[in-house]
Amino acid sequence: MRNVVILGGGTAGWMTAAALSKVLNGKVAVTVVESSEIGTVGVGEATIPGILRFHALLGLDENEFLRETQGTIKLGIEFIDWTFIGDRYMHAFGRFRQDIQLTTFEQVWQKMNLCGRAADLKEYSITKTAAYAGKFTRPRLDVPDSPLADIAYAFHFDAGLYALYLRRLSEARGVKRIEGRVTDVLLKQDTGDIQELVLASGERVGGEFFVDCSGFRGRLIEEVFKTGYEDWTHWLPCDRAVVVRSAPAKPIPLYVQATARSAGWQWRIPLQHRVGNGYVYSSQYIGEDEATATLLGNLGGEHLTQPRTLRFVTGIRRKAWQRNCVAIGLSCGFLEPLESTSIHLTQSGISRLLHFLPTGTPSEADIGEYNRLMRREFEHIRDFIVLHYHATRRSDSPFWNYCRTMSIPESLRDKLELFHSRGRLYDEADGLFAHGSWVQVMQGQGLRPRGYDPIIDVVDVDSINSFFEGIRQAVRNSVDAMPTHEEFIRYHCQSSASPV
Repeated sequence: MRNVVILGGGTAGWMTAAALSKVLNGKVAVTVVESSEIGTVGVGEATIPGILRFHALLGLDENEFLRETQGTIKLGIEFIDWTFIGDRYMHAFGRFRQDIQLTTFEQVWQKMNLCGRAADLKEYSITKTAAYAGKFTRPRLDVPDSPLADIAYAFHFDAGLYALYLRRLSEARGVKRIEGRVTDVLLKQDTGDIQELVLASGERVGGEFFVDCSGFRGRLIEEVFKTGYEDWTHWLPCDRAVVVRSAPAKPIPLYVQATARSAGWQWRIPLQHRVGNGYVYSSQYIGEDEATATLLGNLGGEHLTQPRTLRFVTGIRRKAWQRNCVAIGLSCGFLEPLESTSIHLTQSGISRLLHFLPTGTPSEADIGEYNRLMRREFEHIRDFIVLHYHATRRSDSPFWNYCRTMSIPESLRDKLELFHSRGRLYDEADGLFAHGSWVQVMQGQGLRPRGYDPIIDVVDVDSINSFFEGIRQAVRNSVDAMPTHEEFIRYHCQSSASPV
């Protein structure tokens, strides 16, 4: 292969360009076609720890990246009013302490909790404890027996600045950018593959392989190849988001806040220079004006921009890869940002493309496996998000009554039944969220197993209690010694435009 054409810039387009230019090392020409006339969604501002692998692949300097994107550290997501109004819990990143015997730490905790011998699960998590204390330091892998080795983190950042940062990086590595709006797509008569993009200027951009990063529209994967879209709104009924930016928060939290509202939920994402806010809602249960008023009435600070509304349909493209075109980012599918998975799914699509990148005509076997793996990951994340809505006690609005009583995917129902029996959860192959994440959300949403794994009974309860108490003390001592979030930013990655 000699050249790859990416249609669309934004986060997805420039993440793809940055990865291809780095990995292919100039052996393949990479061209990005984007139009300044077409806006980008630009609200994917919260991430999960997998982004560290992507940045390592690109060879980024983490402090420079944070300065350039006005970034902050993220240790988890706090959920407010999801189980019932007045309740809150956190899904923190990272693992709990080491497993015991043949089972997981979480399983052992289930037994101790049923016996009344365990503290709240959060007291055994260094990331959760640090998040609430406003403390952060990078993990200390040189002390493997310390909780400091278990710190897992991600970022909040300005998505627009992130795209510009990756664009500069990509262009420095030889990526060519062409400004223009696509008016036509020409196909090869013999194969039906894409041959050229025709721009409004009359310029034609040819390539051997095309990456569709055109957003919800799916300019190539849908409008040209008509691969179809599978609608999941019967499980995830929110179909709108009104967004606005507000003045920066002091001190800067180390977590996103997701607050359940009468017809959806509101996010708060803290950056160095501002807070990103949005109300994700269902248009069946609330109008745009009321949703906007709800958001503006719950900002916690002066709004800096005028609200704008985004429309979406949760679901997945039936085929993310068709012929010589693969869809990455929003053109591949969309799951609402409740667990900050949008950028991860873009990253996942890029990673799989690098594994399956053809040398000539793509093989049907490779295309089929790529599509199968992407679907499996989308479905895994879908089930995790549906869990938040379905496992609620709220009955104060028609929206929550629907979510509480709706049918759920069979795969999620099976997982819930397994957990209800003896608290068992098993990690799925290539599943994004491990059992520790599922346990935190299930416990946070008020789900309790009837029993525990009997294999744990081979371990003496007093021994477990002593072990647990040692973990709690080690977590507290480690967090006490950490710098604050603001101190970390000032020392390592403060933007010159945003004194912290």
